[in-house]
Amino acid sequence: MNVTHLECALCNLRHEANVLQNLCRECGKPLLVRYDLAKAADTLTKDSLETRESSLWRYSEVLPVVDPENVVSLGEGWTPLFEAGRLAATLPIKLNLLIKDEGQNPTQSFKARGMTAAISMANELGVKKLAVPSAGNAASAMAAYAAKAGMEANIFMPADTPRANIVECEQTGANVTLVDGLITDCGKIVAERKEAEGWFDVSTLKEPYRVEGKKTMGYELAEQLDWTLPDVIIYPTGGGTGLIGMWKAFDEMEEMGWIDSRRPRMITVQSATCAPIVRAFEKGERFADEFKNAATVAAGLRVPKAIGDFLILDALRASGGTAIAVDDAELIAAVGEIGAATGVFAAPEGAACLPALRKLIEGGAVREGETVVMFYTGSGIKYIEAFGG
Repeated sequence: MNVTHLECALCNLRHEANVLQNLCRECGKPLLVRYDLAKAADTLTKDSLETRESSLWRYSEVLPVVDPENVVSLGEGWTPLFEAGRLAATLPIKLNLLIKDEGQNPTQSFKARGMTAAISMANELGVKKLAVPSAGNAASAMAAYAAKAGMEANIFMPADTPRANIVECEQTGANVTLVDGLITDCGKIVAERKEAEGWFDVSTLKEPYRVEGKKTMGYELAEQLDWTLPDVIIYPTGGGTGLIGMWKAFDEMEEMGWIDSRRPRMITVQSATCAPIVRAFEKGERFADEFKNAATVAAGLRVPKAIGDFLILDALRASGGTAIAVDDAELIAAVGEIGAATGVFAAPEGAACLPALRKLIEGGAVREGETVVMFYTGSGIKYIEAFGG
């Protein structure tokens, strides 16, 4: 509606917005959508939001679809943000601890946000066949939205992807191929075959629109907190699109006059056995080397190389945040602790935020009286094998 162009996130080269695009034609890095935000702000106002639908499409002026008839939606977004007082009481300092529960999206994860935007744009631009490599939840979301749109879905997942994701994709009509390897190996297959097969690649940050759906977490968070951002956001990071998207949303909201220049300290959480962003952050590097022999029970964190690594690291440093790793044993134990204190059955990725928070408090990176938001990016129901029995 108000899109002006696409822009390379690294070299800033301008690209057209009304044609299918994957990566920057010059440097091969992700493209980001740019808007006429002054025009968007004419109709997208705080007051107007009071009467809009309870989905992420309430922010349509800063989303890329031109014709609302092309939107492919299952009711995603506007997930609850709630206080976690009993959980906060177990911490050594007093905090205003909040949880954003993304497991209440369609297909039980935040991936629904990205796929509604990506597949709506694919629909608008005439795509008939989609392909994606996935560690699990992105595949589930892609399969569901492709089914709604009547598109062919081709999914490549590691053979040890949680069984629930595999079954979900099969039962929503996708062509599923299991690969002996990691998500990066799956991505190589898509890259090698997509041209001959006529697939449009909707891999994380290899097209411009998934991040647009994910950024609505930032808009929602600000709106739910009456336009005052928290002191700290703790976010489990695999490909990092959610963190990148929120950081983009904060800049857009400031330009529209909704918030000021203050930003939360952004905290990336990864598994100690797959922590490329943590390692790069600690070394002071802008790009993250591939993490060899990556392995973690938190499937969504098993991303050994993220194409948006520099965007994640830039946001962490610009915000005064950090990156922290937790052991698999810690994040699995946290699932039960969170569940008993809040009633939320969090996926292991989101549960990793709790041991990370404790480490941050211990190191003085989170202080008494601050407002902290932990993102639970999906539901634990997808990970039954991780809990034994």
